[in-house]
Amino acid sequence: MSNVKWIKLSTQMFEDEKIKLIEQMPDADTILIIWVKLLSQAGKTNGNGYIYLSENIPYTDEMLATIFGRPLNTIRLALETFKAFGMIEIDDEHFISIANWEKHQNVAGLEKIREQTRKRVAKHRENQRLGSNQKDVTLPVTQSNATELELELEEELERDKDILSDSPNQTADLIPYSQIIDYLNEQCSTKYRSSTAKTKELIRARWKEGFRVKDFEQVIDTKRTDWINDSSMNKFLRPITLFGTKFESYLNERSAADAKNVGRNDKRNAKSTKTYADGVNF
Repeated sequence: MSNVKWIKLSTQMFEDEKIKLIEQMPDADTILIIWVKLLSQAGKTNGNGYIYLSENIPYTDEMLATIFGRPLNTIRLALETFKAFGMIEIDDEHFISIANWEKHQNVAGLEKIREQTRKRVAKHRENQRLGSNQKDVTLPVTQSNATELELELEEELERDKDILSDSPNQTADLIPYSQIIDYLNEQCSTKYRSSTAKTKELIRARWKEGFRVKDFEQVIDTKRTDWINDSSMNKFLRPITLFGTKFESYLNERSAADAKNVGRNDKRNAKSTKTYADGVNF
């Protein structure tokens, strides 16, 4: 999980048709509170919109009722409503995910904007500090100067908006989703679809972090070797597990079979070295 302490909520949230319909339902206020709590929980998990106790343990209705402090029947009604309205998705393993999470809650993009803003502010302060030592050159800080600075920052922020957009011009649309999922299905005898929104979000998130096709294939190969013959683990040969927040850890793992072979080779090399040393007269 991440240390994300906030999520974005649209100021036009209550103008949405789905929210207006929910407001006409019994227990509307409680259902809307549950919706905000789900968004908050997804932010805490920071798993591309998924909500879970751990990557292998989804939240049950009973668990959500406990942590949200709401009646079980109301939790169930809320989840059924959100699912019917396309606000959440619940997969075959009962994992809940917020629809279009990455489009609206791009943590990486927001972090990049914060970093760029921090650098701009630091640069502006440094210029001010240097300027204060050059009395003959420094211009007084006037309303006009301040306005020009604001306009410059606004223009840069407008350019930064592309980071948060999901437009066709984004390189994300060039991501080979099909190639990655076809490889997974081929190697693990699965039938996942590359068009599934959550699968695309997971791949896109890793792609934005700089990982490429060979990295996805290596993770698939490593975990297939480890899990394919383990009845308790082979069910985790799926996008949410393989391409989730542990992706980089999996990428740097050595498969159990490889580790065993390396250990065997090390012993063989050690034995050969000893035999050679025993036969040498110094």
